[in-house]
Amino acid sequence: MIVHLPIGLLESNCYLIVAPASDPARRAEAALVDPGVQDISQLMDKIHEHGTGVRYILNTHGHFDHIAANGRLELPGALLGIHPADRPLLLSGGGADLFGMPYVPSPYPTLDLNDGDTLLLGNDLRIEILHTPGHTPGSVCLYVPSDQALLTGDTLFADNVGRTDLPGGNARALTASLRRIMTLPQATRIYPGHGYPVTLAEARRINPWLRRLG
Repeated sequence: MIVHLPIGLLESNCYLIVAPASDPARRAEAALVDPGVQDISQLMDKIHEHGTGVRYILNTHGHFDHIAANGRLELPGALLGIHPADRPLLLSGGGADLFGMPYVPSPYPTLDLNDGDTLLLGNDLRIEILHTPGHTPGSVCLYVPSDQALLTGDTLFADNVGRTDLPGGNARALTASLRRIMTLPQATRIYPGHGYPVTLAEARRINPWLRRLG
C-alpha cells in the first residue's frame, strides 16, 4: 500500500510504502520515502495512524526538500538509504544554502540504493531500485511491483520533469532515465516528488517531455 503525504517543503510529497502484517500480533512494516518536512509531528501522526514500524527511510535524491526530516526523526533501527552518487549532496545540506533555507544535518546514510537492488518489507513486499540520474547524479526511482507503483522523486512528474539546471543536473542523463521509465507497464502508477499521481499511460498523454520521446 502506498500512502501519499503531501506535507513537505516546497509542496514536496512524502510517502509511506506499507507492507501489512500477516500476523495480527505484529505491526505493519513501512518504508518512509522523502521525509522533506521541517515539522515532523504531522508525519509521525501519520506513521502512528497506520500502525507501522519504519524499517527504511529512503531518499530518492539529496535535495533539501526531500531530506529535511532525516536529522529530526527518531525511528530506532530504521536504515537511511540514498544512492552513493547523491551522498555528498545529502551530507552538505541538499542545497538548502542556495535557497537560504535552514537545515538540520542528516545522519550518515547506512544503506546504499544501487541500481538493481531489492529491499524487502514484511513477508514479501519488494521495492526495486532504479538508478535514474539527470535531476541529480544519484536520483533513483522506487518500483513496487505488487502495487504497480513507481515513486519517481523529482525525475518525473505528471506533466513535467525534474530540472537539470542545478549543480549535478544533466539533461542527456535525464532523457535516458525517462526512456527507461517508459518501458514499464503502462498501468504503472507514478507517485512523483511534487504534484499528483498519474498512471504512466496518462503521463505519456499529458506530459510534453514524454510525448516528445514517443
